[in-house]
Amino acid sequence: MKKALIVFALFLIQIVKAQQQAPAYPLITHDPYFSIWSTTDELAASTTKHWTGTGHSLIGMIKVDGQLFRFLGHPGKAYKTIAAAADEENYEPLITEAEPAQNWMSTSFDDSQWKKGKAPFGDFDAAKTKWASKNLWLRRKFTVNTIDSNKLFLKIKNDDGVEVYINGNLIYKTSACNYKYRFAPIADSIKNILQNGENILAIHVVNTGGDALLDAGIVNELSVKNEEQVQTAVQNKLILNATQTIYEFTCGKINLNLTFTSPLLINDLHILSRPVSYINAVVKSNDGAEHAVVIYLYASADIATNETNQPVKATQYEDNGLSILKAGTTEQPVLKKKGDDLRIDWGYMYVAVVKTNAISQSVGSSNTSTNNATHLLLNTEVNVGKVGSKQKEQLFLIGYDDLYSIQYFGKNLRPWWNQNGTAKIEDILARAASGYLSVIKKCEALNKMIYDDAYNAGGENYAKLCELVYRQSIAAHKLVKSPQGELLFLSKENFSNGSINTVDVTYPSAPLFLAYNPELLKGMLNGIFYYSESGKWAKPFAAHDLGTYPIANGQTYGEDMPVEECGNMIALTAAITKAEGNADYAKKHWKTLSTWAAYLSTNGLDPALQLCTDDFAGHLARNANLSMKAIVALGGYVQMAEKSGNKKTAANYSILVKTMVKKWMEMAKDGDHYSLTFNNKNTWSQKYNLVWDKVLKMNLFPREVYDAEVKYYLTKQNQFGLPLDSRKTYTKSDWIIWTAVLANNQSDFKALVNPVYKYISKTATRVPVSDWHETTNGTMVGFQARSVVGGYFMKVLEGKLKNK
Repeated sequence: MKKALIVFALFLIQIVKAQQQAPAYPLITHDPYFSIWSTTDELAASTTKHWTGTGHSLIGMIKVDGQLFRFLGHPGKAYKTIAAAADEENYEPLITEAEPAQNWMSTSFDDSQWKKGKAPFGDFDAAKTKWASKNLWLRRKFTVNTIDSNKLFLKIKNDDGVEVYINGNLIYKTSACNYKYRFAPIADSIKNILQNGENILAIHVVNTGGDALLDAGIVNELSVKNEEQVQTAVQNKLILNATQTIYEFTCGKINLNLTFTSPLLINDLHILSRPVSYINAVVKSNDGAEHAVVIYLYASADIATNETNQPVKATQYEDNGLSILKAGTTEQPVLKKKGDDLRIDWGYMYVAVVKTNAISQSVGSSNTSTNNATHLLLNTEVNVGKVGSKQKEQLFLIGYDDLYSIQYFGKNLRPWWNQNGTAKIEDILARAASGYLSVIKKCEALNKMIYDDAYNAGGENYAKLCELVYRQSIAAHKLVKSPQGELLFLSKENFSNGSINTVDVTYPSAPLFLAYNPELLKGMLNGIFYYSESGKWAKPFAAHDLGTYPIANGQTYGEDMPVEECGNMIALTAAITKAEGNADYAKKHWKTLSTWAAYLSTNGLDPALQLCTDDFAGHLARNANLSMKAIVALGGYVQMAEKSGNKKTAANYSILVKTMVKKWMEMAKDGDHYSLTFNNKNTWSQKYNLVWDKVLKMNLFPREVYDAEVKYYLTKQNQFGLPLDSRKTYTKSDWIIWTAVLANNQSDFKALVNPVYKYISKTATRVPVSDWHETTNGTMVGFQARSVVGGYFMKVLEGKLKNK
């Protein structure tokens, strides 16, 4: 019986350990560059990462009576290079762009007519050999002296598909792009093919359009030294709220509570903009006796690099009563890069602690990471002393000074907290340290507000969804001030296309900011209004974006979305008018809004072939949901006209909108629901744009439209959510929440939302929330860490605007 109880207890422990609360857990979240996550339910089970998946390593250990326990992060893998990739050396293989004979990959092939080229290859700025044609073939000799018993890996970046051979034998093939190094295991059988001495690595890469990229090498995995001497702390609990991720551990005879706080106070821009996160460790004996305790925090200087091979300089100094470690690249290419899968490589990271005799800081190195490079570590050691039944506390601060954050129409803008260039990061760190208790109280109050508002609006699962995405949505933006003195809150299209301030990303993100601080939503619209009103954008509809992050010098997306972006801008300005109870913001931009409204009045009801915000689904003509967006936007224009005293305009557009609604219902009617397009019956789509009719209380569409659609959606759900439309089984989770708000009762709302919660808690894709997932198996289709999850707050927003 005793044995059975022990087995059952172990079973319960395994259940706790396996419980997934999120696809990934936010640890340090401030902006698209200063962003560190844990991608496993156990904090010590994996290397902490930037949202792009690149290692941004934090390692935490505690020594209890001489025994080390690791509670944070993982040292990762170490590799011995066999054939270096271009991050270690600019190797020169033989290449050709002309199709070779069939045996081109064999050791006996005559490649004497091929030319030499320096790696890496592609059409990007850092490519040493430019290649933009459809095909590239590469042959490279490498020498093997001895192969140990550990695993071999192919280290590769590619765009697009590749085939890789060793000595004529296929070892790797994929049609997927890898924009950062992927370590693909090489089968053990290949070891028998390798020869002592010279071998041939042969690669064919295909460029199907867009970017071109190839770089590859071969490495041998090494054992991590001394890891066997470090025990892994037992994680007992994980708590996730809006601004904090909290862990509880047992470390031998000491209990450790570890709290990560990124104080993104949406109602306090001074603190929200401050690029400092807290890591607070609280220790206490669990057996009543006293134990000697030392806490170690290691932060990789990779946090301040884009690529791990970039030279870094680190220093230790004291300022304002703090002991500080600082690191950054020696190059400091401020605002020299733009794109999607990038990390910041300018400015400086900081690790700080209040200076006491018990603190030691140093700069060390480690080669236990994702390649063979040596990585600088910022090492902080705190001798806590004897710890008994009375708890002791140690606070660490991690900050980042990016110097300049955004280039806005040719001018480099400093971060909001240092917009005048007179603030010092050391003072900001000191202020964050001295104000810690006050800030935590504000965070706890905000945590409660976010949970309670969401729980009251939609129940427990909905509240957990809102808690999870709060930091993600805010941290996908950067807060700066424009040269014209306006607030700019600029988004990055994370793993979407890297655009900055995309209007159809602002649109789904808006509910969070409308609910709690409309000034931030204005900051998401101000740049687009300026783009048109300055004459830099002369078209009679709204732009798609302002550029590619962090360069906001004008639209870089290759195609306009005229109905989409006009509808978005008008609807969101109308929502600001409703939230604030006045039309001041609309009046400021009335001429522009009127130009866009005129465009929608002519082109909105029956849209021509074009893209909408769901551009991944392709072009669509006569899109019923896009038409609905135009209609509700014009309904919002009527509300703004009435609020601003433009009675004649309001009356004229009110008649137009009523006519459009009637025609829409006739054209979209498809039996017991409404179709995807006006000319394709036996189709359907989520009519998520209808939500503004309800939330802004316009009452344009009759209740029968809502009821028919919701009733139909409930018959089309899969295990992990409602598909976007009848064409595919994938979905967008932000749109599901909007669609759920169309329901007239909590039962139907929860029926549509609960599969999204299941996706969050069951998905095998361990990245910051992907808003585009497959409803049949819960895996990510694309996108991650995007701001659009702010759209989850639509039900909260409905409650906030109920009496306005």
